[in-house]
Amino acid sequence: MTEVTRRERLRAATELEIRQHARALLVGHGRDAVTLRAIARELGITAPALYRYYESREALLRRLCDDICADLATELHAALEPAGGEFLEKIFAVCRGFRRWALAHSEEFALVFATPQGEEGKRQQDQFAGVFLGIVGPFLVEGAVQINSEPGPPFELPDLSEQQEALAAALSTEGIEVPPGALHPDTVYFLLRWWVRLYGYVALEVFGRFPFDLKYADRLFDSMLDELTHELGLA
Repeated sequence: MTEVTRRERLRAATELEIRQHARALLVGHGRDAVTLRAIARELGITAPALYRYYESREALLRRLCDDICADLATELHAALEPAGGEFLEKIFAVCRGFRRWALAHSEEFALVFATPQGEEGKRQQDQFAGVFLGIVGPFLVEGAVQINSEPGPPFELPDLSEQQEALAAALSTEGIEVPPGALHPDTVYFLLRWWVRLYGYVALEVFGRFPFDLKYADRLFDSMLDELTHELGLA
């Protein structure tokens, strides 16, 4: 039993070292630099030896995404600490914290958020969904009654029952039980609108894709949040 425990301890330490080297390569040189050969060279072992820990480069990258999302969750929870108890203050704190993290970790952001297709062309699950729902979910559900349905979306909402069920299931996975009727269509629409605008803005800024010099970026970002707040009837 002692020998097995020691072996497991050594394996875990080696796995951690592999991921640390992979993360350093990602941050310093981008996703393409993260190869099993490069990591093996850093560790002083052969590339085939790494297959005892990760079956492929893609498996290692997926594990890196998990590590990155865990770090992001920790940072966003920290961003909530100075926020007040108001629903919007919490939402704004998470949004600003997400932007700060993305700008400071552009390569990690690119790995997690800019890789929609898997090796077989299948869409990967949005790994941030668990982070976002786990943090925003409790006060989203708590504040859902504050969402004003007037004037509502500028079009008739389609049947969102599947999305409502999926959102409730995702929240349940995070240990958040949703009261019956809390996730009405306006709530789902609110979440979609907020995420699309937040992600779109941050991605443009991180990847330098704004069609003009982005002066006063902080003010522009806060203006976008304020516009969403008014458009969704939250202020």
